Amino acid sequence: MAVTMADITKLRNLTSAGLMDCKKALNETNGDIEAAVEILRKKGQAVAAKREDRQASEGCVIARTDGKFAAILALNCETDFVAKNDGFTGLANKLMDLVMANKFKTVEELKAYTVDGMLVADMITELSGKTGEKTEIGAYEVVEAPSTAAYNHFNNKLAAIVGFNLEGVDEQVGREICMQIASMNPVAVCREDVPQATIDQEIAVAVEKTKQEQVRKAVEAALKKAGLNPNHFDSEDHIESNISKGWITEEDAAKGREIMKVTAEAKAANLPEAMIQNIANGRLNKFFKESCLMEQEYVQDSKITVGQFLDQTTKGLVAVAFKRVNLNQD
Repeated sequence: MAVTMADITKLRNLTSAGLMDCKKALNETNGDIEAAVEILRKKGQAVAAKREDRQASEGCVIARTDGKFAAILALNCETDFVAKNDGFTGLANKLMDLVMANKFKTVEELKAYTVDGMLVADMITELSGKTGEKTEIGAYEVVEAPSTAAYNHFNNKLAAIVGFNLEGVDEQVGREICMQIASMNPVAVCREDVPQATIDQEIAVAVEKTKQEQVRKAVEAALKKAGLNPNHFDSEDHIESNISKGWITEEDAAKGREIMKVTAEAKAANLPEAMIQNIANGRLNKFFKESCLMEQEYVQDSKITVGQFLDQTTKGLVAVAFKRVNLNQD
């Protein structure tokens, strides 16, 4: 049967596919609207599969809270143009509506949920077919606690949620802590929650940095004692450059290189282990203060920590969990 413009328009309204795609699908199905819808859905799946190796780094991040439950969802695509499309943001918000209504614990539960006979996973695939871009849930985070709060940054690329140990936390207090999380990007609530692997790595870096500093100080002192400017010997390229500029002679360079080599080897072989460890521990403590939410300086008042702010607000109030999603590079 002949495909009419009315059929094409009806199919387009149902699927949001292009006019030519709708016409081809109807021709293939001899005007069967339902069969044409399925063809277009399959086309969407094909587009999604074809785009599997593409990077979906743009998108929309949404955070919401509902008393004891808070969640963040990031729906990703390939370009900012699609991310700002009403159909894309509409699906992101629809998915978050489903999340808040059903309190899904995992993204797998969300994807397996059925809406009007269609899996959420298939809804995302269908959108990929419409936009021609890889579309996926890039992040899904949940916090459950006696009280929760959420914050969405103005650009819809960054969001944070937090949970507290007490009920009835003031909404503004919760929002400010979420903003702290969004801006300061802590790695854990408190130092006890920092993974041991992270602590070990920080200690190793601190020890190595401290050793290098001690060796460098010894080398600089030896160069000064020999009447040479340490700034002229901070790298081999700099030494060569300073020779070409006439700031040091070839003899000075040879003398400086020998002093650096001998002094560095001697100092590295005789570093006081206890001192190195003490300095490294101090650096680790600084890491905790900068990276643990409860120990961070409160952004609204640098004289107090986040933990002190919360305790001043409500005695015994502490954050127990948080999540943060950022589509931009931190």
